[in-house]
Amino acid sequence: MAIKREDLIHPFISGNKYRKLKYNIKEAKRIGATTLLTFGGAFSNHIAAVAYAGKVNGFKTIGVIRGEELGLNQELNPTLQFAKTCGMHLDFISRASFRKKTSKDFIGELKDRFGDFYLLPEGGTNNLAVKGCEEILQADDFNFDYICCAVGTGGTISGIINASQRHQKILGFPALKGDFLQQDIRKFANQDHWDLITDYHFGGYGKIKPELITFINRFKRVYNIPLDPIYTGKMLFGVFDLIEKGFFPKDSKLLVIHTGGLQGIAGVNAMLKRKNQPLIEV
Repeated sequence: MAIKREDLIHPFISGNKYRKLKYNIKEAKRIGATTLLTFGGAFSNHIAAVAYAGKVNGFKTIGVIRGEELGLNQELNPTLQFAKTCGMHLDFISRASFRKKTSKDFIGELKDRFGDFYLLPEGGTNNLAVKGCEEILQADDFNFDYICCAVGTGGTISGIINASQRHQKILGFPALKGDFLQQDIRKFANQDHWDLITDYHFGGYGKIKPELITFINRFKRVYNIPLDPIYTGKMLFGVFDLIEKGFFPKDSKLLVIHTGGLQGIAGVNAMLKRKNQPLIEV
């Protein structure tokens, strides 16, 4: 098994977020946009990445954040504080309102409030993001039989599917519960040699259990590679478990994509500390 360290691409816009933003930033500049607006939750890698990318590329940035209560204690959230230091304006809304984030009426209300903006969807997935993620795989990756990656909104795995070879099997490990991701991926993927392994979400997005923390810490000590607990940690937990169960044929060559997300560890550790639970070693 080999690990492709996409987390090392950039210190602040790491992994798949760098890939997803690459062509969106170019397009925003091409059309003369001055403001980027996007959506995210408490420890969103996407919010942090957009905030920094906006700062270094001369854009104003607006982050619409899920959960009004986060605005009351935002100074305790490292992700949101980082976004603020990059100049992002944070707009905290209720979870009910957040669910409307794709509706034309809601987007219209945001434009009435903030003026015109270049819209980046939650998680950053759109056609240009998938185009960027197609660049994750290079020619020397085509020798692998299986390619494994974590799945959030489906953009990263779609790009990997499109860039992969027919003899390869692409396995996605969703961080969320539910079968809706199958449909989302099919909107962007142009090949069908992929599958989702849905047994390792640990209860759903943002849900973390002690056995996951134990695995992440042990992995870091053995391989000196940090993992985040929302995406890559769950995926690698699943890969190791499948290896032990004999899921992969003998002598299979596995490539695991490390999609970054390490900035979220500080916020997760703060949450775990409040709950008197074991922390992720950094």
